[in-house]
This record gives sequence, C-alpha cells and structure tokens, in this order.
Amino acid sequence: MSYDLAVWVGDRPAEGKPAGRALAVLYDHYLDADVVHPPSERIAAYVAALPQRWCDVTEDVGETSPWAAGPLIGGAGGPLVYFAMRWDRAEEASAYAAALADSMGLVCFDPQWNRLRP
Repeated sequence: MSYDLAVWVGDRPAEGKPAGRALAVLYDHYLDADVVHPPSERIAAYVAALPQRWCDVTEDVGETSPWAAGPLIGGAGGPLVYFAMRWDRAEEASAYAAALADSMGLVCFDPQWNRLRP
C-alpha cells in the first residue's frame, strides 16, 4: 500500500472538490494520455530536489527511501507530478514533499484526503 501526492504548477484551486477536479483534468491530459509530455522546468526542478533528502528508490541499496516507485521523474508530465510513498514513511515524507512544493510555489494535493497541502 502506498500514499500518493500530486504536485503541479498553477494557481491554487479552492479546497476539496475543485482541487480534486483540477487534479483529474491535469492527470487525464498529461499522465493518462497517449501522448508523452515531458515535465515542465519547474516540475523537473521539484522532482530533482526530492531525492536531496532521501535517494530515489531506484538507487536505494539500504532500503531507506520513502518513495514507493521510481524513478520519481517517471510520474511527471507537463506541469504535474504524481508520486507514491511507502505507507510506513508517508507522514514524514509527505510533510517534506508538501513543504518543498510550497517553497517552490507549487500546488500540492493529497488525493487520499481530497485536500490541498500543506
């Protein structure tokens, strides 16, 4: 089981259903489409910053990474990245990921709780 977050470039939507709809539109267009969209510069920079604290799971020889799938950039397309964390590390890792997104002026959304972070 994993804990997922979505981070995107754009205006912060209203909490709840509007934020969930915004994610659905972005996900359908950029990640669940037949066309491959390279990540935007801001999303690529965000994804590159995530493993500065914990390595990408693809490079984790000591099994200390909280990321559930990798490489992290594999979940990015256009202005969106959608990524999973190990459930047992989700509290700490999601707080870090949300704070990093906020510091970079990005929107962070928790699909499990249908709410914006932080």
